[in-house]
Amino acid sequence: MQHSSPLKTKLFEAMQRFGAAMFVPVALLPLVGLLLAVIQIFKNPSLVGPLAMAESLQAFLFLVEEAAWTIFRQMPIIFALGFPATMAKQAPERAVIVTLVTLMSFHYAINAILTLWGASLGIDFTQEVGGTSGLTVIASVKTLDMSIIGGMMVGYITTMIHNKFFNKPLPEALSFFQGMALVGFIAMLTMIPLAGVTVLIWPNIQSAIASMQNFFIHSGTFGIWLYTFLERILIPTGLHHFIYIPFVNGDAVVEGGALANWIKNIPYLAQTPGNLRELIPSAGFLMHGSTKIFGLPGAAIAFYLTAKPENRTKTLGLIIPAALTSFLTGITEPIEFTFLFVAPFLFVIHALLSATMTSLYYAIGIVLPSSGAIEAMATFWVPMLPKHTAAVLMHIGIGLGWIALYTVVFRTLILRFNLTTPGREIVGETKLYRKEDYKAQQAHNKQNATLATDKYMQQAIAYLDLLGGKENIANATNCATRLRITVIDSNIVAPQEAFKEVGAMGLMTQDKNYQIIIGPTVPNVRASLDQLLQ
Repeated sequence: MQHSSPLKTKLFEAMQRFGAAMFVPVALLPLVGLLLAVIQIFKNPSLVGPLAMAESLQAFLFLVEEAAWTIFRQMPIIFALGFPATMAKQAPERAVIVTLVTLMSFHYAINAILTLWGASLGIDFTQEVGGTSGLTVIASVKTLDMSIIGGMMVGYITTMIHNKFFNKPLPEALSFFQGMALVGFIAMLTMIPLAGVTVLIWPNIQSAIASMQNFFIHSGTFGIWLYTFLERILIPTGLHHFIYIPFVNGDAVVEGGALANWIKNIPYLAQTPGNLRELIPSAGFLMHGSTKIFGLPGAAIAFYLTAKPENRTKTLGLIIPAALTSFLTGITEPIEFTFLFVAPFLFVIHALLSATMTSLYYAIGIVLPSSGAIEAMATFWVPMLPKHTAAVLMHIGIGLGWIALYTVVFRTLILRFNLTTPGREIVGETKLYRKEDYKAQQAHNKQNATLATDKYMQQAIAYLDLLGGKENIANATNCATRLRITVIDSNIVAPQEAFKEVGAMGLMTQDKNYQIIIGPTVPNVRASLDQLLQ
């Protein structure tokens, strides 16, 4: 276990919880994004012929599309609500309600300040929203355009107020105002000075963001390489959300986020021949998932080829689901964490290969969303094939070559350094720590036995026991694939092998902060764990 200073530990814990909060709204996007991409396909006459002109069908698609755009159009609100949902220590559902009201109070306060004194502050509040005005509308309120940053700021502040004052006792005569009412009142008052400070400094921040957009758009192939490398190499820490979310969903390179910008422009791109990188340069920051489709399956092949003969059938059963998950959906932890812990330098090689692949695509003019083959098919392969045939074929061709490259590189390194990747483990080396104690406790715990009616509850019970029990949990959150836990006493937490024995793919530790790598089912396990902690 790593030990570090208390300040570093607290900072890591805060960033871990912050990253988990950022992921909550991101989890809503993939299916909705795919739906929007499919709708764009049905608007393209070159792909669906007369269907693109059928009024009844297009009217229905317009209705569905408008509903689907809700998430992308209300990102500041959704990101704000992710914080109380994840970070509230008690009554998160009430914290979510207060946060929504507080966010609107914040923007109403900005609206009032700019209505009264906008001209004195150098802000023309009478101009139309959008464009270069620096203004937008959030839930019908005209306000400063802060994108997801404003929502995250208000969400975080409100959640901290909730955690501090929700259980604050008041005199008996005022007890009616305890809890949510008190939190909402304090948060609302806090928003007034916050709005005042915001209107003074945010225009300068907007200028800085515009400069940053210009820098990244013109950073070229190296910028794409660095962005992709950082996004991959930070996965073990769970901090990779801080790299890609501002680009994919925020305004780091284009207003509204690179993903929404691509989906919105699918009809235009599908009808316009030319270099895609020049047509939509911001899409270069959507390609960090290219090796999810074409790289990691090669690593899986290498694991099979290097497995001991007697273990190959078992290894195949392990790596096929993991490789398919990466290829189809872009969720990579199931396969990445099979080699991260036993061969960390392989993960560095993986990050380097990922960055190189992405920058190669960008250098030859190929850009696309690439979080799995399903997304690539709906947003690139199918709609772009008629006008960008060469780009689609090169994307697939280079990708197949990259699978071969991964296979050769991983196989060579595994054999050269005798790495214990899947199928090469020493028999009997991994076993459950305190296994008999754990089984005995399970047998005598009638409450848990009653609750353990599904596999997610069983997993939650097992992890809770290995973490030292309910009394040892200080905080519990999750992201896409990890259960993120802060414990009170790290000395009574079982070692990594014990967690892997009960189904975890791995365990990351930083003093009292633990990340249990579970996979896409982590929300279900978290829900069961919350029941046990209540």
